Amino acid sequence: MRAMALETVGQPLVMRELADPDPGPGEVRLRVEACGVCRTDLHVIDGELPAVATPVIPGHEVVGLIDRLGEGVHRLGPGQRVGVPWLGSACGTCEYCLGGRENLCDAAGFTGYTRPGGFASHLVARADFCIPLAEAADPVATAPLLCAGLIGWRALCRTGQARTLGIYGFGAAAHLLAQVARHQGRRVYAFTRNGDVAAQAFARTQGAAWAGDADANAPERLDAAIIFAPAGELVPIALKAVRKGGRVVCGGIHMSDIPAFPYRLLWEERELVSVANLTRADAPAFFAEAASAAVHATTRRYPLEAANKALDDLRHGRLDGAAVLVP
Repeated sequence: MRAMALETVGQPLVMRELADPDPGPGEVRLRVEACGVCRTDLHVIDGELPAVATPVIPGHEVVGLIDRLGEGVHRLGPGQRVGVPWLGSACGTCEYCLGGRENLCDAAGFTGYTRPGGFASHLVARADFCIPLAEAADPVATAPLLCAGLIGWRALCRTGQARTLGIYGFGAAAHLLAQVARHQGRRVYAFTRNGDVAAQAFARTQGAAWAGDADANAPERLDAAIIFAPAGELVPIALKAVRKGGRVVCGGIHMSDIPAFPYRLLWEERELVSVANLTRADAPAFFAEAASAAVHATTRRYPLEAANKALDDLRHGRLDGAAVLVP
């Protein structure tokens, strides 16, 4: 197999030829068709997540065809197209797993972080954490749905019945979420890096009723806001933008430190919450809603060997939508 591996934190990925992996009991092996490039991959590569053990193969928005079954796998079959998301395993026995919150399991495994990921030609994954996909699914268009889409969906669900919704950071997750929110009858206000008129124009094409700089005032007070950009300074800005009783949801796995802010921004029953990982139950709900909303992922394809270029384009905001590697 071929893989773009992280061998030293903070350094570019390196192309390696490795022995073909064999699936163990309860696992399947996939021939990777496409793998989205997520900001979380940058956090892994930059060492911003704890205990990054190298070497590791990043990538957790994986679409592929099963080509080998491990012992005891009966639910999936050879040739079947599946998705492999960020949550790669969980213990199934702790209070979080038993309470329907496997995303908080202390013994969880994560694709492309603690388990080998999809920046490769082949991948082994636990069968019970794979997401069955339609035979006609477009691998490139589907890949970003497996994290940007699922995490965006989980963040949107945390906003409750909010009718006016602010989105801070308009990248892969935001452009998918905006389409769903608009389908649900919500008004979306997009906040981008100051002066990024291209991102603001892109946000309007995805259904945003308004788009402007991160520190600008929206045309009306927000019922809720979601922060996708990993910038802690956006938290007090978003709190200031939401109405009484509003909620600010932090949707990223990593964020720079949140600066001190006056209590009056949190007062009047405003709430600040986070979204952590995802559960398997999120997938059927999101994919059904995405189909109803006719969600379309804007993508840019890169060959596997160009993974570092894709990561650099993501890091510097040169993408509309999502980058996808195609082995």
